[in-house]
Amino acid sequence: MLEMEGEPIGIVCRDGVRLGGHLWTPGGNSGCGAIVINPATGVLGRYYHPYARFLAGHGFTVLTYDYRGIGQSRPVTLRGCNYRWADWGEQDFTAALGFLNTHALDGPRLVVGHSIGGFLPGFARNAPLIDRMLTIGAQYAYWRDYAPARRRRLLLKWHIVMPLLTALCGYFPGKTLGWLEDLPAGVARDWSFRRSRMERSHPSKDRADILRRFAAITADILAIGVTDDEIGTQKAIRRALTYYENANPVEVALSPADLRLDRIGHFSLFHTRHAAGFWLDSLLWLRDGINPWPGKPFGKEVETSKDTSFTTRCYIPSKGMM
Repeated sequence: MLEMEGEPIGIVCRDGVRLGGHLWTPGGNSGCGAIVINPATGVLGRYYHPYARFLAGHGFTVLTYDYRGIGQSRPVTLRGCNYRWADWGEQDFTAALGFLNTHALDGPRLVVGHSIGGFLPGFARNAPLIDRMLTIGAQYAYWRDYAPARRRRLLLKWHIVMPLLTALCGYFPGKTLGWLEDLPAGVARDWSFRRSRMERSHPSKDRADILRRFAAITADILAIGVTDDEIGTQKAIRRALTYYENANPVEVALSPADLRLDRIGHFSLFHTRHAAGFWLDSLLWLRDGINPWPGKPFGKEVETSKDTSFTTRCYIPSKGMM
């Protein structure tokens, strides 16, 4: 297949912030649709370039970009920068989807969202444009949803160390630690102090409007959970999906054995080793709206969680999960 590179672009948000990104234009086999790839927190847009190149080679127009405060969208200094996750959705994703909508006239509007990137579209006022979403480990980092065996370690790392360092430095120095990219203080605090109900992390006057934006999305969503993902557990994914109350979600639980691997985790599915497997299968959903894994649903439904602030049902992992 012909290798192609993305064209560097700039995207101007409604509040004047300029984002850096790349636009991937398909070759002869075009017209399959237009895809925005939303990164995980603290992950550069270029991490998804191999997958974007793959999608463009199969007829999609693809946009990759960095959220404000990250990579090509980083200001001169992050110290004291209070961008929040909601800004990434309400401002950055809104602008990215709008940019793609004007540069790709044919086919459905699609989103590939990794981790927080699968949750951010709910903040966008133009999100009703979305026809289909593919989400990978999409959740908003409520600590009680972490895999039980790893919960203490993750709680210490992201909910104690991260806010302490953020308070000291004025931003989170993730790159210095080798954990992820540096983060704006507002994003780091969102992650560290996210409550079981996302809207409770926002002023009470804004909560109803935020919930209405999520409810306005009617897209089909294929929500992928990986059974050895310690952050994007099935419970976490399910919690996030409840906000898309008028969407049409399909839940899929993939295990390493399904892909003939020993481990997948939270990040692996965007590595090139999946080009002949998971990536090809994902085309069925993105191009045709067909779930390529119909025999891999989440586990059995059980009683409502004891966490009374989480009123939807949670799910027992199938054998071997988590």
